[in-house]
Amino acid sequence: MAIREIRVEGDEILTKRCKEVKVFNEKLHTLLDDMYETMQKAGGVGLAAPQVGILKRAVIIDVGEGLVELINPEIISQKGTQNGSEGCLSVPGVYGMVERPETVTVRAQDRNGRRFKMTGQGLMARAMCHEVEHLEGILFREHVTEYCEKE
Repeated sequence: MAIREIRVEGDEILTKRCKEVKVFNEKLHTLLDDMYETMQKAGGVGLAAPQVGILKRAVIIDVGEGLVELINPEIISQKGTQNGSEGCLSVPGVYGMVERPETVTVRAQDRNGRRFKMTGQGLMARAMCHEVEHLEGILFREHVTEYCEKE
């Protein structure tokens, strides 16, 4: 595993739509492992492949409930609302209030290509939305209603 450079706001790659992952092999596994190590070192709870310079539809999330890997994730349902402070490893030192769904269900694939559905609530739902938006070239700043200090 290796620590990868986290791309920051202003890097054009963060504004591009990512391509679907079609090959599930050791190269993908290495990317996911490197992303996890990079996220842990940076102190984040989620990381998307474009944040490390790779335009593939892959994200990892760990909100303290264990590692979740989502390949080709698609949000298929959302319920409720929550408003809370968000930050981003690609926008260091900036935090803002963002409204997100309270409950989110995604359809995705695991690192071996197996399809599954997963539902997250609270912080997991927030992270799922945030990371899936990275795959569309959207940064959380586009949703900020008010900038704030880190909670």
